[in-house]
Amino acid sequence: MRAIEKFPNLVTMFFARAGEKGDAPFLWRKTDGAWQSLSWNAVAQQVASLSAALKAQGLKPGDPVMLVSENRPEFCIADLAIMAAGCITVPTYITNTTRDHQHILTDSGARAVIVSTAKLAQVLMPAVVRSQADFIIGMEPLRGTQGQIACHMWDDLIAAHPVDVASCAAAQTAARQDQACIIYTSGTGGAPRGVMQHHGAILLNAEGAGAVVAEDFGWGEEVFLSFLPLSHAYEHSGGQFLPMLLGGQIYYSEGLEKLASNIEETRPTIMVVVPRLFEVLRARIMKSIEKQGKFPNYLMAQALRIAAKEQHGRKSLLDRPMKALLARTLIPKIRARFGGRLKALVSGGAPLNPDVGLFFDAMGLTLLQGYGQTEAGPVVSCNRPRAGIAMDTVGPPLDGVEVKIAEDGEILVRGELVMHGYWRNPAETAKVLKDGWLHTGDIGEFDAKGRIRITDRKKDLIVNDKGDNVAPQKVEGMLTLQAEIGQAMVHGDRRPYLVGLIVPDAEWTLEWAQAKGLTLAEARADPSYMAALRAAVDRVNSDLSVTERVRRFILADEPFTIENEEMTPSIKIRRHVIRKRYADRLDALYKG
Repeated sequence: MRAIEKFPNLVTMFFARAGEKGDAPFLWRKTDGAWQSLSWNAVAQQVASLSAALKAQGLKPGDPVMLVSENRPEFCIADLAIMAAGCITVPTYITNTTRDHQHILTDSGARAVIVSTAKLAQVLMPAVVRSQADFIIGMEPLRGTQGQIACHMWDDLIAAHPVDVASCAAAQTAARQDQACIIYTSGTGGAPRGVMQHHGAILLNAEGAGAVVAEDFGWGEEVFLSFLPLSHAYEHSGGQFLPMLLGGQIYYSEGLEKLASNIEETRPTIMVVVPRLFEVLRARIMKSIEKQGKFPNYLMAQALRIAAKEQHGRKSLLDRPMKALLARTLIPKIRARFGGRLKALVSGGAPLNPDVGLFFDAMGLTLLQGYGQTEAGPVVSCNRPRAGIAMDTVGPPLDGVEVKIAEDGEILVRGELVMHGYWRNPAETAKVLKDGWLHTGDIGEFDAKGRIRITDRKKDLIVNDKGDNVAPQKVEGMLTLQAEIGQAMVHGDRRPYLVGLIVPDAEWTLEWAQAKGLTLAEARADPSYMAALRAAVDRVNSDLSVTERVRRFILADEPFTIENEEMTPSIKIRRHVIRKRYADRLDALYKG
């Protein structure tokens, strides 16, 4: 079997792969309705030229460069070029407000900014002109920026520096311990902090994940569909540098509304996704099956029944005829929706509800749940088929990663993947890095096979007035699997019981209202609407312990979104923001 290579830095890894792959396609985007590719050689030339251009503009090794771009080929090229120039990439969410950009520009001390579009520049520019940045580069023409700050065009800079790729590759001297980027956490609990990721942290992640792909699935021509924001550590390492290490191809998705069609068109072999998207895909498939009549629904029920049995090691010869029928009818249709050649769906970023994992397993799709955080590269562990997949675990630690459980149940991590600290923030660094161990803030345990089982975030645990601990993410995950419930947050710290904040599912609400002949506003005021939601909550409560049950709930004014700052760009709810907004109404649930 071909061994996973080790490289001194990320840029050297890229140039090595480009030298091997040559004119083979590497990065794909959809233009005018057709997928078009950039070859490895073409990308290497742009990386070398842009790197020379950055140096020519006066950037020095160690200078931070802010990168504001949606997922597209230029993001990868800019990221590599910044590092090739010896600088530090500061990738930033495109959903950031001017205030967010100002915080990151000031905190990072970025000397330059690269932005993709004029639309993004409108929000960014007021922060840039008040910062210490010397210039900005636009991947596309930037309107209305003249005179505010030195502005350069991407194509012009690259064309003006036709350098030799081999000499750029040979000039790379960064070591694995040298800093590669500053990735700002998405701020689920407050202001984003800059995580200093070094080359070795990301490389160890790519090497460990690459070993899972190579050893459990075999080497092949890997195709990735990049969907999650590349400014998030999970996609940055798993959706950009892992494909690079494997010599794979990357297609850049057109966004959530076109994700399903992009999957069918690009036929990925590996997808890196967060649990919420798996929940959405499962819900859509289940809804389409429900509308197809009794027989497809019967087949789905049988597939789920058999998968549940087999997950607990109870295989039966009596199920063979049904499995054969499923393999000829239902399962091929579901797999076709995912392109037909998918090796694995990789879930990370938040806990996955076991029922969601069971669904994909039943459909013959391998779902690998992983675990990690930005401060650890970000991947710490991942389920492996050859070690046996348990949906209630996040698998064993990756190669080169050491994990132990502290006396209070906190997961501690040690190894090359651990960050060097928070940028310019020694106080916060000291809180999480102690004696070489990263204190993750997550609670967990090992199962009998050495797989990590996560119970909850240490700081998110709800402790009721009797001292009982409740994991809110478990309860919220079960609530959102109900057809009637789109989003949920539970509340109850130092309280006698849990209460909930619920966002009803938009599709279900519309269908319910139409069936009753009501407008959406009339539906929300109708007692039977609340009764239907109460029934959904009660179904969940029947499977929960007394301390986990949601006794009362209210409806949210609107969905939790990135725009209203109640959700992070990586699709996690911001509890502190939501609690602040609904504090009075949640407290009122404990009165009377």
